[in-house]
Amino acid sequence: MASVAEAHTVSGVLAADNRLQQVITNLRNVIVGLLVALATLFATIGGVRYLLAGGDPGEAEAGKRTLRNAAIGYGIAALAPALVQILKYIVGS
Repeated sequence: MASVAEAHTVSGVLAADNRLQQVITNLRNVIVGLLVALATLFATIGGVRYLLAGGDPGEAEAGKRTLRNAAIGYGIAALAPALVQILKYIVGS
């Protein structure tokens, strides 16, 4: 009878681990989606600012800065899955 109880306990732990893995995967996907959407918004704003600068060096520089920040956002979004894997390794799951 003990083996049946142990098997049930192990099964419950594995099911909880699978649910945790699914939650982490879903969270990663949502974060990546939000980062890409936000970076796209900033890229659009930066492009419009740069195009509408009208020869004003300050405004053109602000547009370039916004485009650079959008590129950094895309980079972070691309690295998010790797960062989640590192966190999973650190946590030990």
